[in-house]
Amino acid sequence: MDKKCYIVAINPGSTSTKIALYMETQCIEVENLYHSSEEIAKYETIYDQKDMRTEVIMNWLKNQNIDLKDIAAIVGRGGLLRPMPGGTYRVTEKMIEDLKIGYQGQHASNLGGIIAYSIAKDLNIPSYIVDPVAVDEIEDVARISGMPEIPRRSLVHALNSKAVTRRICEKTNKKFEDSSFVVAHLGGGISVSPIKNGRIIDTNNANEDGPFSPERAGGLPVGEVVKLAFSGKYTQPQLKKKMIGQAGLTGYLGTNDGRLVDERIKQGDKKAELIFHAMAYQIAKEIGAMSTVLCGKVDAIILTGGLAYNKRLTDWITEMVSFIAPVEIVPGENEMLALAQGAFRVLKKQETEKIYEEEVHIDG
Repeated sequence: MDKKCYIVAINPGSTSTKIALYMETQCIEVENLYHSSEEIAKYETIYDQKDMRTEVIMNWLKNQNIDLKDIAAIVGRGGLLRPMPGGTYRVTEKMIEDLKIGYQGQHASNLGGIIAYSIAKDLNIPSYIVDPVAVDEIEDVARISGMPEIPRRSLVHALNSKAVTRRICEKTNKKFEDSSFVVAHLGGGISVSPIKNGRIIDTNNANEDGPFSPERAGGLPVGEVVKLAFSGKYTQPQLKKKMIGQAGLTGYLGTNDGRLVDERIKQGDKKAELIFHAMAYQIAKEIGAMSTVLCGKVDAIILTGGLAYNKRLTDWITEMVSFIAPVEIVPGENEMLALAQGAFRVLKKQETEKIYEEEVHIDG
């Protein structure tokens, strides 16, 4: 790594672009740049937003009182690429191709690597993505669902789950590549993952399986789901929206905000207490199940994500699972820092960058 020491992290959302400037891994400035619904509506596809978002980012960077020549790398949030191992990847033309078409779906995060590459190319510096949502490291035995037509898929909060694991490894003087953790990411969706030797070897699909969450149903009795699907009450899109968006805390209590649920419990709302406790109960059960994947050899259980700020919830979970291993609570997501850290590790040669085409299966 030469004299250049700034890293720029980019995380596009549906109506905003979060951008942060780091001096190595020390945050200098971070801002969420919002785009109006009228502005977004002008573009037919997500990819069409590229130039608009790039211009907004460049204007922001020019106001940061730095020499753009001192930027060492641009790192973007990874999108819906082909299933791939975790790590820090240099953005390549083939990756851009798959991000543009949305290989596993269209999402604003697909723009992360595309914009990073565009800016970095003009500055003649590398661009990266880190642990995208497409990370798939689950073992073959974990893919078997019980129905040959429906394999289990990896859909996991890989960026944050791996970042907090590294943080706890540093805190406890363990090597990331020689450790075993169960990480529960508690957000709008909930994923619980055993991480062994740095790899996410199993997980529940946060959209379809595992504990219910603030908005999602989680695993359901399949026979009853079939009855509901053929009841004539819902179209397929309506039922999907009900299960992913209108279920969980929202379905039972009319809110997806854990803070409001906590306040209702304080005011004596017994239904709110039962439902919130049930969510904690299901999370703890999933943690217990995932600890068996590690044969009980768990260095720590990590509770992270936005809901990990809720002490009532984390206390209930801790009470049920602390017999397995110590419980570490790392609230929030810290995705921007995780992106910068991934790029920094490669720049400092602490980690070898990965090349997309060498790590994924290319059709044909």
